[in-house]
Amino acid sequence: MSDLRLYSLLLLFVSIIVPSAAAEARFPMVKPGCRETCPGNNVLIPYPFGIGRDCAINETYVVTCNHSSNTTSSKPYLSKLNLEVLNVSLSSQTITVRTPVPQTCAGQANNTRWNSSDLSGSPFFYSKDDNKLMLFGCGNALLNQDHDHQVLSECTSTCNISRSITGCYGINCCTTSIPFYINKYILNYAITEFNNSCASAFLADQRWTPKRFSDLFIQRSLESVPVVLSWTLQRSDIRAIPGCSQSNRPLELESGKIYSQQCECETYGTDTFAIGINPYLDDECYYEDFAGFVEGKKNKTAAIVGSSAGVGVVFLMIAAYASYKIVKKRRNKKRQEKFFKRNGGLLLQQQLSADEGAVEKTMLFSAKELNKASDGFNKNRILGQGGQGTVYKGMLTDGRIVAIKKSKKVDENQLEQFINEVVILSQINHRNVVKLLGCCLETEVPLLVYEFIPNGTLFTLIHTGNNEELPLTWNLRLRIATEVAGALAYLHSAVSIPIFHRDIKSSNILLDEKYVAKVSDFGTSRSVAIDKTHLTTVVKGTFGYLDPEYFQSSQFTEKSDVYSFGVVLAELLTRQKPISSAATDETCNLSLATRFLISMEEDSLENILDPQLVNEENEQEVTAVAKLAQRCLNLNGKKRPTMKEVVIGLESLKLSSVHSTTPGNFQSPSCTEGESFVFFNNNYTWTTEGDSFRSASDVHPLLNKH
Repeated sequence: MSDLRLYSLLLLFVSIIVPSAAAEARFPMVKPGCRETCPGNNVLIPYPFGIGRDCAINETYVVTCNHSSNTTSSKPYLSKLNLEVLNVSLSSQTITVRTPVPQTCAGQANNTRWNSSDLSGSPFFYSKDDNKLMLFGCGNALLNQDHDHQVLSECTSTCNISRSITGCYGINCCTTSIPFYINKYILNYAITEFNNSCASAFLADQRWTPKRFSDLFIQRSLESVPVVLSWTLQRSDIRAIPGCSQSNRPLELESGKIYSQQCECETYGTDTFAIGINPYLDDECYYEDFAGFVEGKKNKTAAIVGSSAGVGVVFLMIAAYASYKIVKKRRNKKRQEKFFKRNGGLLLQQQLSADEGAVEKTMLFSAKELNKASDGFNKNRILGQGGQGTVYKGMLTDGRIVAIKKSKKVDENQLEQFINEVVILSQINHRNVVKLLGCCLETEVPLLVYEFIPNGTLFTLIHTGNNEELPLTWNLRLRIATEVAGALAYLHSAVSIPIFHRDIKSSNILLDEKYVAKVSDFGTSRSVAIDKTHLTTVVKGTFGYLDPEYFQSSQFTEKSDVYSFGVVLAELLTRQKPISSAATDETCNLSLATRFLISMEEDSLENILDPQLVNEENEQEVTAVAKLAQRCLNLNGKKRPTMKEVVIGLESLKLSSVHSTTPGNFQSPSCTEGESFVFFNNNYTWTTEGDSFRSASDVHPLLNKH
């Protein structure tokens, strides 16, 4: 029997047994005797929220109706927070509220402003998935969790009043994501003096855009914006609800992970919300599902008619189930095909067919294969979470352990660039670069598969105290620095199309089972033609590692990666964080890079150096690396060395450290600009003059030795 005939019989059967009144039935969303909306307002307030104390699950979920003057209409307000409610979603467990927008204008006494929000003690958090940090006007904004914590997110826009604004891309307006669910933050923002302009910085719903972009530059009329709050429930809140299947909903906070209880009907699971049932109400989960059609408790007539059908009913149910499985399989296949096309799968196939070598190196995984490998993307398999997505540990059918990165949605306007990067990165073969094994594009968001690196990040090794199994000795620091420099030099110079990483930091440097460094997280990397810069519309990177030149000009060059590497060198030398509250009162507002440069200029390196490195036999080597870090951190990008030159210097020092019993083979580079100094060891002789390194040996064999 064909699928179409089975489906036709199913429809005929259902049309007989399901009364027409059932199609018109509507499941209640509030407790009996409670209002669904405020008078004159169409915002639905479903339980566990409620209009009035007796209609909500507890007092923090109480909504009040505030009447406007001279009108009979009213607006719903979340009573505890005194914020207007715009929408409540049971499926995503969020509530959208309207929040006020602070503003500052050029010419005021102080162009720097800050605003804060504190939801501590409430069951609400600012959703990281649904909100964005926005800055209207030109200047910069920094999002902190509190005064003493590191920056969570930052956004910068430049002034151009003559340019027609059609979106928020870094000209007169900028936007960026927030990394965690937060319930308390401080937002600092400063505006650039320009034509008496005004600026506002705030968190807003990801889907929200201003009605008129022309008002961005001087927009004194912007008073409020929507923002999305995730609401959390404790197990005690829903323990008494019959028929409710309790499930954990993880929320990632900066301080760790918490779990909110979510209610689903046992019969339908996650389909509860699609059917339109409110699982938080006592009676609503008690509905029977017949062949995909929902029948209420009150429609008992249908059940009687159904049972009288006897053997015919059994046959039709079997046919209906078979039809359901076939339809579901076809629907999943069409869905996967849709995602494959949307995520650039056809474009990737074209790239692979055009490059026979890439076919061997780029592997397309199926959604089923990666779902099995990650145990259904089990939360217990999560290795980490960042701005680009969530990483899960998985095991392929051939036994290989891999890291599966569930990316955020890819901008459809940048699909060609995304696919091009997947192909390029999959062909990178360097022992100090995490290998991209392949990808899966038939899921809602792209899945990238990398080799698994077991020993965490360099950030953890540096900043969480000495590893008893592997102390952070000078030789280990020098080796890791050399390996990372070699990887960057390879990306910049030894591949067919140079690649700029754009987010070099110690937390993006992984350590394998032998503590060999592996550069990872190419989510913001770019392939750039030789001798070209990359002009971006939105500054991307991590605060504390960002090249100041890039921050100002939005032009990313290979020297921007060099600056970020200089910060990593400073971390290795000082064991201090790039942005830290551990600094002294005089330097508490300065980054590690700035404090490091000041110490070098004042010839007081010992004041900032890791005490473990002070007064050791390798003092001259430490000084040499500090000098190299100083050059990498030069505010003038043209005066920074290339990564080729950096790796030559570090390789020379590493070999000198291995082959020398005393530091006598190394002359400390204490020269000033314009002078030169020479490094000697048994294998290399190389010099520096002014601002450029010159090697006596060919550098290419060094770079390609891997």
